Amino acid sequence: MNTQALQAIFLPFVGTTLGSACVFFIKNEMNKALRRSLAGFAAGVMSAASVWSLLIPAMEQSQHMDKLAFLPAAIGFLIGIFFLLLLDKTIPHMHVGKDEAEGIKGNFKKTSMMVFAVILHNIPEGMAVGVVVAGWLSGNAAISASGALVLALGIAIQNFPEGAIVSMPMVSGGAKKSKAFMYGLISGIVEPVGALLTIFFANLFVPVLPYLLSFAAGAMMYVVVEELIPEMSEGNHSNIGTIMFSVGFVLMMILDVALG
Repeated sequence: MNTQALQAIFLPFVGTTLGSACVFFIKNEMNKALRRSLAGFAAGVMSAASVWSLLIPAMEQSQHMDKLAFLPAAIGFLIGIFFLLLLDKTIPHMHVGKDEAEGIKGNFKKTSMMVFAVILHNIPEGMAVGVVVAGWLSGNAAISASGALVLALGIAIQNFPEGAIVSMPMVSGGAKKSKAFMYGLISGIVEPVGALLTIFFANLFVPVLPYLLSFAAGAMMYVVVEELIPEMSEGNHSNIGTIMFSVGFVLMMILDVALG
C-alpha cells in the first residue's frame, strides 16, 4: 500500500484527534448554537460526499447495464441504510445532549455510551474511505488518487468539530481533560480500522465495488438523517444549522469536483 493510500486512510483520524485536543485550549462549555452549527456542517459534508464521491462513481461503474445502471447504487444504498439501522438498534449508545440511551440496554457509563454513539457515526465514514481507496488501488478508472484524498480530507474537516463535540461535554461533566481527549481519540480510531478492513474485503470482491460504494453512501446518509439533521434543527432559531449544512455541502462538492 502506497503513501497516498495511507494518507487517505488516516486523514479522518487526524481530524478527530485535533478536534478532541480542543479540550486543552477551550475553557467554556460548547453552547447549543455552536453545536447545531457543527452538526449542520458535518451533515452537509457527508451528504455531498455520499453523492459525488460514492453514488455517482457507483453508477458510472455500472454503465454497462444501460438503463439499469442505477440498480447497484439503489440496492447498495438501501442495504447500507438497514445495516446502520441494525447497528443503531443493537449497540448501546447515547447522543450528546440526550439523557436517554439507545440500543440494547447495558450497565455502561454515560461517557462510554457517548463514545459508542460517535463510533457508530464513524463506522460508515471509515468504510467510505476504505471502499474508495480500494477502488483506486484496483485500477478502477472512475476513481482517482485525488478523489480518494478529497473524500478523506472532507471527512477529516467535519471530524474536527466532531472530536470537539465528543470531548468537550465530558470535561463539562467533570472528567479530566486528558481522559476526555483519550475518549475522543478512541472514538476516531474506528475509522482507519474500518477503512483497512473494507479495503481487504473490497479487494476480494472487486466486481461488486459499485454495491460497496453505494452501501457506504447509504450508511453515511443514515447518520445524517437519523442523528445530524435532528441535532442541527433542535430548539428555536435553528437556521444556523441549515446555513452550515449548505456551507458543508458546497465545500465538499467544490473539493470533489475541482480536485477529485
